[in-house]
Amino acid sequence: MNRMKNLYGVFLVATFVGLLPAASAVAQPLPSDVITVGAGSGAPGSTVDVPVYIRDTASTPLGIDQPFGSRIQSYSIRVTYPTASVQSITFTRAGITAPLTPTFESSPAAAGSIALLDNFDETTNLIPFTSNAALPGNQVAHLLVTLSPSAVTGSTIALTLDPVLTELTDEGGTPATVETTVNGRLTLVNGSINVTAPVPTLPRWALALLAVSLAIVALRMRLS
Repeated sequence: MNRMKNLYGVFLVATFVGLLPAASAVAQPLPSDVITVGAGSGAPGSTVDVPVYIRDTASTPLGIDQPFGSRIQSYSIRVTYPTASVQSITFTRAGITAPLTPTFESSPAAAGSIALLDNFDETTNLIPFTSNAALPGNQVAHLLVTLSPSAVTGSTIALTLDPVLTELTDEGGTPATVETTVNGRLTLVNGSINVTAPVPTLPRWALALLAVSLAIVALRMRLS
């Protein structure tokens, strides 16, 4: 009887262990490329440069590791922000896309949102991504954000990627290789700007007085 119990226990353990690989395989997420909006800080009224990155992850439908015709050559990136804290904003190419010439480029804007759409010819303007680069990947663009003079010191301005209108495609926009958050092939990382206290500035007369005082100190040191 004890022998039968032992055999039954061994059978249960073996069965459980045998199921582990299948369970593990189901739990594995699909590899995804990543779009990241960076972070910055600035005082009310200042302009903050916020980088935007794309990480080209290996083994996704699009990538520098894929055959010709299946590289990341086109992107649509839309960012939303609170209008009360932002006076103006622009979205332009930077980093590895700065020297390239797009076949199409547009930066549509509306109250509380701005987007950047670029398409490049793969033969003449291959985007030189580094496969599996350390996060956040390669910089492809930047936001120049002028904060409102009334932005609250100590607050955080959210720069949020639109999960519907943000996507990566090949040059021709082939449906089979489009990467979005919906199909699990694209991960979005939102950015932010911390509003810092303005640096106090001296009036002109105080600056002039300071300059004279420093000159007198320097002259005395020379003479001593």
